[in-house]
Amino acid sequence: MRIIAGRWKGRRIDAPKGDAVRPTLDRVREAWMSIVHGDLPEARVLDLFSGSGALGLEALSRGAATTDFVENAPRSLEVLYDNIAHLGAGEAAVVHKANAITFVRGLAEGAYDVAFADPPYESRGAEELAEAWRVTPFAAILGIEHSSRISLEGAEERKYGDIRVSFFRAP
Repeated sequence: MRIIAGRWKGRRIDAPKGDAVRPTLDRVREAWMSIVHGDLPEARVLDLFSGSGALGLEALSRGAATTDFVENAPRSLEVLYDNIAHLGAGEAAVVHKANAITFVRGLAEGAYDVAFADPPYESRGAEELAEAWRVTPFAAILGIEHSSRISLEGAEERKYGDIRVSFFRAP
């Protein structure tokens, strides 16, 4: 995988090995970033179910001030730390070893400017995140990647083949 744009454009990052992780496709990541690009400069970003950290690192590359990464899988955490070090993103990146749903339930309203989430498709993570955000909008913008077979109520949705990205915006 490569960082698509910004100060680290073209730099390679790794993805965790195995079938347990499904990195966001470059074309989906590019489309996602195009939608939120105006909100990224100096933003406080949250990358939930981080995996390799591709979404949060792309946001930092495009001018976000900070990114908090939330991941709990040991193999993914190892790759995430390596990617952060490889890009020299350490001062702007904070890694939380935690369950993403539990993490967001402890956040205050408006804690972040932009939040990305890419939960496992076979879980109910997308629905649980959307519900947690409706109760407490912890980010001004929340984007969730999920299977195109489900639709999240109240979201602005974009479909990319078998993938859907749903966006929620705080009033």
